[in-house]
Amino acid sequence: MTLEEKAKFVVGVGMPGFGGNPPFEVVGAVGGTYGIPRLGIPELRFADGPAGLRIRPTRPGQTQTYYATAFPIATSLASTWDTATVEAVGKAQGNEVKEYGVDMLLAPALNIHRNPLNGRNFEYYSEDPLIAGKMAAAMVNGVQSNGVGATIKHFAANNQETNRMSIDTVVSERALREIYLKGFEIAVEESHPWAVMSSYNKINGIYASQSADLLTTVLRKDWGYNGFVMTDWFGGNDPVEQMKAQNDMIMPGNTTQSSLIKTSVESGKLDEKVLDRNIKNILQVLIQTPEFKKYQNSDKPDLAAHAITARKAAAEGMVLLKNDKMPLPISKDQKITLFGNTQIETVKGGTGSGDVNAAYTTSISDGLKSAGYELNQTEFDKYKTYIDDLRSQDQYKIKPSSWGEDFGKFIPAIPEKPLTDNEIASASKDSDIGVIVIGRNSGEGADRKVVKGDYLLSDAEEAMISKVSAEYHKQGKKVAVILNIGGPIEVASWRDKVDSILLAWQPGQEAGYAVADVISGKVNPSGKLATTFPEKYSDVASANSFPGTPVDNPTQVVYNEDIYVGYRYNTTFNVKPAYEFGYGLSYTSFDINHLNISEGKKFKDKLKVSAMVENTGDLAGREVVQVYISSPDGKLEKPAIELKAFGKTKELKPHQRELLQFDLNAKDLTSFDEEKNAWVLEKGTYTVKVGASSEDIKETATFTVDQDMIVEKVNEALAPKVEFERLTK
Repeated sequence: MTLEEKAKFVVGVGMPGFGGNPPFEVVGAVGGTYGIPRLGIPELRFADGPAGLRIRPTRPGQTQTYYATAFPIATSLASTWDTATVEAVGKAQGNEVKEYGVDMLLAPALNIHRNPLNGRNFEYYSEDPLIAGKMAAAMVNGVQSNGVGATIKHFAANNQETNRMSIDTVVSERALREIYLKGFEIAVEESHPWAVMSSYNKINGIYASQSADLLTTVLRKDWGYNGFVMTDWFGGNDPVEQMKAQNDMIMPGNTTQSSLIKTSVESGKLDEKVLDRNIKNILQVLIQTPEFKKYQNSDKPDLAAHAITARKAAAEGMVLLKNDKMPLPISKDQKITLFGNTQIETVKGGTGSGDVNAAYTTSISDGLKSAGYELNQTEFDKYKTYIDDLRSQDQYKIKPSSWGEDFGKFIPAIPEKPLTDNEIASASKDSDIGVIVIGRNSGEGADRKVVKGDYLLSDAEEAMISKVSAEYHKQGKKVAVILNIGGPIEVASWRDKVDSILLAWQPGQEAGYAVADVISGKVNPSGKLATTFPEKYSDVASANSFPGTPVDNPTQVVYNEDIYVGYRYNTTFNVKPAYEFGYGLSYTSFDINHLNISEGKKFKDKLKVSAMVENTGDLAGREVVQVYISSPDGKLEKPAIELKAFGKTKELKPHQRELLQFDLNAKDLTSFDEEKNAWVLEKGTYTVKVGASSEDIKETATFTVDQDMIVEKVNEALAPKVEFERLTK
């Protein structure tokens, strides 16, 4: 390559629709690489995203459509606690990527749910790095089994949307290594993603895309990563520093950046060998792509088969939060009245680059009808008229996203339809059960807020729950709530008024069908929370520091809670949540017993853990076994418990049993010692706890470590530059 070609090759060719760039042949793809035909180097195409391939469904002058499958959001997939389900979704997504002529999917995203208000949490899996890492690895393995690339993102500590392009994340080395980098480490080791996307934010004063500590020292030296790194779109502020840090490709790219890189080499500011190194990283991936191999894509992925995969995954991820006296499942001879706008305007997934242009979204009302339920038509018609009337008004009209039509639609929230007392009384007499649907959406570019209609219920929603419940209970009938949401909302103030709560998440395009599968009992709910539902927002460890200071326009966010994120905080400081991490009910019951640890009482280098699960109820179902460890406080203080392994049974018939086995090694049990730059296993007594949630521990066993062990040394990196107070016990 000439120097000019090198400088262009490490910079993308621009984003279609921005700066006058024309669309790619795959309309809706958001990034492309510079091709050098004389050297046989083709252009590659990159497209979002975390809930399925995001491309434009129609193209000018064509009748063919290019719809992609909208799969359940990542938070929903994580709630399956089933890597096989997630890998199947990845396989389907990767097939659409390949057949629609895209080389790399800009997903999965696996940032930690540090705070429930992050507007983009729906794209991410969990508050726990083990779940995040295992789910991301399963997704990458599924996508890449098609011979196309996956991109894990956003590396790293990108846990808010407020001022995301500039916010300085101040965080300890230990919290980084144990919480915010750990999921990426697992994904790199277990799935070898073709690419990593560096995040927008600064980490301890330096942009992630310009941090040699992050991208060279940790990612490549400590973890042995051998793919390539690209920036997030328009991320960072210094192309030369990005090159030096081994951020191999700048996206979406512009000619100014490539010119600057070229002149920096010519002036001696940038060593040409740095460019060569980065180009080699990219080329090693490029030669594996469909484009390089001249694959002829069909533009006809099997969308019908992928819809089945999406529906199954959606049902598997639903979490039954409450079911007093079993109002669910609902038999087909019971007549249902649906309440709530979201029964019709069901939310398939979040907004922004995590949106998917699907051919349809099946609403909850349509899903229940298709399953054979008789719905209260009078009440349904009132909702339909109300919604149609408001949507015809200018302020509530659905428009293309302000970011462009490829980013889906802007759907202004309409107020919940008011209900009259007579209307509710009539509905309660005309139906056997009331089902209230509560919906929420959020997305890229803004965080959620602790206000009515977002984290809190609106006044109309509160009134709906109170009045419907009172009237149905007066008739001796039950009320269930379906939560069609992307992240936690406040539930403690109203949950006692209703009989059942099903957390459906944002389940993708098959939403209504999947909800019907669970409500009818065709699928027994087996989802478990991979993120905590707090009793109140102030109970969140990061409530006081999110989204940073100064409050009106934050420039810095300090992770004072340190390693105490999510359930680590709740269990260590005895803060009772509304619904704890790992929680989820079933239509049947299970017993987890016969915990056995292989090492006896002394740990050497491996720990084999096994537990028996028995279905003790009357219906077939699946159970998740969660393995937590309580480690002794030594020089390093430890959280009360930490998830170290998990597994899900096959479908067990009543009285059927299954033995689940888990292998842990020394590294799995370690904590990070900043002074030693090492993962250490401290001496003392360790307790293995198996259970059905972080609070529902069924059996325990102990083993001892006789002396402190340094299990793995790493390079010093990413130390904070400012002093700050960390939460301690």
